Amino acid sequence: MGTNTIGSEIVNVINKLQDVFSAVGSSASQIDLPQICVLGSQSSGKSSVLENLVGRDFLPRGTGIVTRRPLVLQLVNRPPTGQANGAAKITSDDPNANPDEWGEFLHLPGEKFYDFNKIRVEIVRDTEAKTGKNAGISPLPINLRIYSPNVLTLTLVDLPGLTKVPVGDQPRDIEKQIRDMLLKFISKPACIILAVTAANTDLANSDGLKLAREVDPEGQRTIGVLTKVDLMDAGTDVVDILAGRIIPLRLGYVPVVNRGQRDIDSNKLISAALEHERQYFENHPSYKGKAQYCGTPFLARKLNVILMAHIRATLPDIKARITQQLQKYNAELLSLGGALGEGSSANIVLSVITDFCADFRTVIDGNTNDISLNELSGGARISFVFHELFNNGIKTIDPFDQVKDGDIRTILYNSSGSTPAVFVGTQAFEVIVKQQIKRLEDPSLKCCQLVYDELIRILGQVLQKIQAFRRFPALRDRFNSVVVNFFKTSMNPTTKLVTDMVAMQACYVNTTHPDFINGHRAMAIVQERLAAKQPPPPTADPKGGKLAPGQINNNKDLDVEVKQDNSFFASFFSAGKNAPKKKGVAVMDAPPSVIRPQAALNERETMETEVIKLLIHSYFNIVKREMIDMVPKAITLTLVNHSKENLQRELLQELYKPEVLDDLLKESEYVVSRRKECVSMVQALNKAEE
Repeated sequence: MGTNTIGSEIVNVINKLQDVFSAVGSSASQIDLPQICVLGSQSSGKSSVLENLVGRDFLPRGTGIVTRRPLVLQLVNRPPTGQANGAAKITSDDPNANPDEWGEFLHLPGEKFYDFNKIRVEIVRDTEAKTGKNAGISPLPINLRIYSPNVLTLTLVDLPGLTKVPVGDQPRDIEKQIRDMLLKFISKPACIILAVTAANTDLANSDGLKLAREVDPEGQRTIGVLTKVDLMDAGTDVVDILAGRIIPLRLGYVPVVNRGQRDIDSNKLISAALEHERQYFENHPSYKGKAQYCGTPFLARKLNVILMAHIRATLPDIKARITQQLQKYNAELLSLGGALGEGSSANIVLSVITDFCADFRTVIDGNTNDISLNELSGGARISFVFHELFNNGIKTIDPFDQVKDGDIRTILYNSSGSTPAVFVGTQAFEVIVKQQIKRLEDPSLKCCQLVYDELIRILGQVLQKIQAFRRFPALRDRFNSVVVNFFKTSMNPTTKLVTDMVAMQACYVNTTHPDFINGHRAMAIVQERLAAKQPPPPTADPKGGKLAPGQINNNKDLDVEVKQDNSFFASFFSAGKNAPKKKGVAVMDAPPSVIRPQAALNERETMETEVIKLLIHSYFNIVKREMIDMVPKAITLTLVNHSKENLQRELLQELYKPEVLDDLLKESEYVVSRRKECVSMVQALNKAEE
């Protein structure tokens, strides 16, 4: 008796774990509990075997797939308490109701079903609620616990029957769906497979045994049940199978006799059916010598013993897994604020602000512990924006991609006013340089925007990292909006400073800068270049000894017609004005409404243009270098460092107010339910560990 009680206790612990894992859902897969899974094709008699084990009718019947969700059936043996105590408690239409026998569903806590017909109705109702009327199947188990003095403590999982052809509006791949679900259950090493096969069919065709063979090829954890033994042809029996001569199983086979369909339709009591089964085996010539090893009561005892032994064998492994899970859940519970979600709201907000600001600084300064190996992050990305993107962006601006030589010539003339300049026009140089400096504003502002984007990215990173934000979504959202607003506000002085820096450069051109090439030096360089390009001057003809044209009188020889017009405004008039010339009358038209250069640059214009270009190049490079140096400093001062130093104060000001604290610390439903799950998990695991 003692051993049996201990055995029941062991099974009870497993049952409780099973309940908890079913309630928690996902965790069941991490700890495989020892259980007996009932496997067989449709109409092999699975339901009848289970009902005989319980001794009551409670499973749905019918054609097609009746079991469409796994039914975790926990049988709990409890001694009878006597009618007197329980009679008052029962209100049931079932004439066979017994105060010592009842069922409870895990999804209906606290409700006791004394009427087993109502258990059937509830199984059907809950199945249809999850899977629809006749459609598919679902791996979501129904947990039913039956307390009775007439059962042995056992846990069985009734799985949908194997089927071949979809019926009605079942999915086309119903066979594969069922097969996959069954394999998921029976492939766990902690599962004992109860393969149910009708004895009046060929054992080699048994779908249940075939599937069991796939996951348990040696037959180490499969037990066979042969139903419908009484329907076999006269003169045949299952003795060879029982002896293990056909398909051997280490746990053997048990033959049973169930009620036929007619018995079920005529409401034949299971007690009568069990008596009929006993008589059948005791009187049958093939089985009477081994009658004590046949029938449902023997099957129940055998399963009870196998399950106990199996649980004992797997306990050390379960214990190790439980300990491991316990550590994991305790850690998670801690991150969810402990079992009660304790911590005063002010302290929580304060510590979250401190953690956030510390993490924010760390990510920017780069002395972070979790340094990424395969990509830049945090402060390194800001550095990349400054020294790669901005640097290269400024360097690619070429002052002469928009100002052509002809434009410089026009600007030169326009800037000289009514008196053509004797020396190269300083004004023209300033006009063009200032125009070009203004082009630096765009990339500088783009740099501000890119750094702002990086700060937003760092914000997301830190929000992700801090556990408390998962617990308090309102706090996370508020944090996010306060910090984003802070960055936006800091952007105003940043963009103003950067714009002002460009304006400063443009409003004062410092031609005394030590790196600037001055006008005289530029003139000398250009003269050298032009001289190198010029063809050598013509010399005397060696044959005739006559001077070449243009040698006398500096090209003003009387015998040479001078084609070239080197006057100051020559380029503004086309070479061949073919106006008819009247003798003795000066030709002079009114200036056209728009005067544009007509010809190519002459020598003097080329010279002046080249000097101006050289000066612009020299000065613009100085400005570019200074901007590449100063803009990152400006952005760091007013945006990056400003954020690092003042975020904490801003967050305290905005969030650390008594009137908002409670709203901020509303926990998400997920956290509340997850904490409940963790608490129940930890409690169950602690209990199991005991």
